[in-house]
Amino acid sequence: MSLSPLYAISPVDGRYRKTTQELATYFSEAALIEYRVYVEIEYFIALCEIPLPQLQNFPKEKFDDLRKIYERFHEDDAQRIKDIESITNHDVKAVEYFIKEKFDALGLAEHKEFIHFGLTSQDINNTSIPHSFKLAIEKSYLPALHDLVEQLKKLAEDWKHIPLLAHTHGQPASPTRLGKEILVFVERLESQLALFNHIPFSAKFGGATGNFNAHHIAYPQIDWKVFGNEFVNKRLKLSRSQYTTQIEHYDNFAAHCDALKRINNILIDLDRDMWTYISMNYFKQKIKAGEVGSSAMPHKVNPIDFENSEGNLGLANALFEHLAAKLPISRLQRDLTDSTVLRNIGVPVAHTLIAIKSTQKGLGKLLLNEDAIRQDLEDNWPVVAEAIQTILRREAYPNPYEALKELTRTNSKVNANIISEFVETLDVSDEVKKEIRQISPSTYTGI
Repeated sequence: MSLSPLYAISPVDGRYRKTTQELATYFSEAALIEYRVYVEIEYFIALCEIPLPQLQNFPKEKFDDLRKIYERFHEDDAQRIKDIESITNHDVKAVEYFIKEKFDALGLAEHKEFIHFGLTSQDINNTSIPHSFKLAIEKSYLPALHDLVEQLKKLAEDWKHIPLLAHTHGQPASPTRLGKEILVFVERLESQLALFNHIPFSAKFGGATGNFNAHHIAYPQIDWKVFGNEFVNKRLKLSRSQYTTQIEHYDNFAAHCDALKRINNILIDLDRDMWTYISMNYFKQKIKAGEVGSSAMPHKVNPIDFENSEGNLGLANALFEHLAAKLPISRLQRDLTDSTVLRNIGVPVAHTLIAIKSTQKGLGKLLLNEDAIRQDLEDNWPVVAEAIQTILRREAYPNPYEALKELTRTNSKVNANIISEFVETLDVSDEVKKEIRQISPSTYTGI
């Protein structure tokens, strides 16, 4: 039975399949098999290009045929490798045997013992997985996040002149502008992206315990360290770790996870702020014909997109946290605990992608409720007390903070008239009184 989204165990491949299906290119079982084939083929070609003595007569015109093995990789090829694995009980060895079959078909049987020559399975896993992760980040994650940042920039521009009552500790505070509050998130995301982009996509390539033992014993005259660096850094476009055990030490991958988690925390903060602004009636939401906002209350349009995003970001961060904490730890030269964990790297990326697209959808449904925003400012004239007492400080007025505290920190309503009456009692010049009278919650928004 072919897998249906209706029967998927994880919502990543079920309910959210349309959102996450692009990630199957990088993180599915078939994708992992394909990237292993890619690394094995390119490694063999690199050996021919040294050349090893036994490969110096390999027909170079066959390189294109070899590359077609991964360039034209098909679901049937992946299934053939799985069939071989059912016998070998070893996934990477199954890839080696599959390529040997291809060599037989191409009339290259005499060269096939140099497939996977001197390598351990982790030389393949710890290059193919970082390669697929790098591609997923570059082709899927970063474009989605950049789209979100651009959407925020546009909203910041659209709303740059909208005065907004700020809230610190949940209480009315010095007013701000809505566009500037959106730019807070733009700056935070761009700063963390800059840090993220400095982290190398590290890979391990060096034989059974990282020392090129088998390579060196067979061909001691070859500088295998230089070969490994050239192969990983230039051909695979990764960054080869110089001193490893059997596996990559995953420290830079942990740094990627930590950076992704920080970015997700910023998105959670954004989601919660948008949710709160909706609850305060600062935003209404666009209504789509036929949609139900609440199953019980017809008047409601719930902020489900921001809630969906927050939930998925929480799941993603839990997994990123585990990946970052677990993967850099391995007993002595190798244990197998990283293997099953590493197979799940696509899952938090998928939850993050779902979240980013949900946030984008939520932002796209926002309708600015300027009347509610304006009324909230008008209902909170005490927030101009900071402005008045600061001007009075400038004028060396005695105890200005205390005077404004006595005026505003009461249970009675403070409005424009009460502020105006207070200004008339001040022993300051008419010019200063005029300056103060021009202050209102809508104009006291800083720069």
